[in-house]
Amino acid sequence: MGQTAGRGRMAALAAALLLVGTGATLAQTPAKELFGAKTRPSDGAPAAIGFYSHGCLQGAMQMPADGPTWQVMKPSRNRAFAHPAMISLLQRISRDAARQANWRGLLFGDMAQPRGGPMRDGHASHQIGLDADIYLTEMPNRRLSNAERDSMPLPSLIDPKTTHLNERRWRPEIAALIKTAANEPEVERLFVHPGIKEKLCKVAGRDRAWLNKVRPMFGHDYHFHVRMKCLPGSKTCEPQESTGKGDGCDKLDWWFDVALKPPPPNAKPYKKPPPLFMTALPKACAAVLAEPDAQAPAIASATRAATPPAAAYAAPEPTAVAPAPAPAAPSGGMPMPRFRSGG
Repeated sequence: MGQTAGRGRMAALAAALLLVGTGATLAQTPAKELFGAKTRPSDGAPAAIGFYSHGCLQGAMQMPADGPTWQVMKPSRNRAFAHPAMISLLQRISRDAARQANWRGLLFGDMAQPRGGPMRDGHASHQIGLDADIYLTEMPNRRLSNAERDSMPLPSLIDPKTTHLNERRWRPEIAALIKTAANEPEVERLFVHPGIKEKLCKVAGRDRAWLNKVRPMFGHDYHFHVRMKCLPGSKTCEPQESTGKGDGCDKLDWWFDVALKPPPPNAKPYKKPPPLFMTALPKACAAVLAEPDAQAPAIASATRAATPPAAAYAAPEPTAVAPAPAPAAPSGGMPMPRFRSGG
């Protein structure tokens, strides 16, 4: 045991020295390339480091590809990693959605890379293991192949001509699903397309407190984005500002009147922001890059899942090994979502 620990410390020291020795190269390489090259989590204790859009993830856990109430999509991206507390939260949302929203199961999209950090494409956030995308397409009644998970069509709920909801795509269960997620105390906020937020405001009824967490955002027309709060007692995670009071339903006009309108002909073309470099991230992220790969399996064991602050949520341990998958449908055809209302 002592020899193993000693080898681990020596490997970490060697990696740190290597990182120092190549400091000039790292300073000139976008952080998304450095973190995107890592295929396994680091061997450190689980920690969300920095802010959601400027940070990294130590000691990540991988979401099992299949569970009783979920399947993980886009396996080729290798972005199904998160803080163990986030894994536990997502699994709990999937179970609650099955019971409370009549939702057969969740399809999980991007979470974080094995060590978090900026991604080569697709997201500005998802960097500290406390963000995840959940598709608004219901899990099919069979297990999808990896090829299907990478290519399955994910229909938008928004009419591109009006930027408002396509009512033919709407199901009451969608509102119940988002409400179920928003009512989780660990959830910081949820991001949805403004057209979806507008519909939720119309159907919410008198129980509206949960709408405060549901924030309009560009995109998010075929999925919603779950963001978890920093864990209680965490000294490495930078919390987000409060969402304030109210349900936010009186602040949607700007989105439809300004933000979602096409730019005028004389508008300057959109210029992508420059990439982040390591100097923009917390100093601890350099150490996360230098740490050796986790020695545990890619899907970490539940005994490694909880840090002491996570216990404050009194959440159950995440499922580390998926149950036996359901049999494939005989037809083998591509499943599509169930639409129960309006087509």
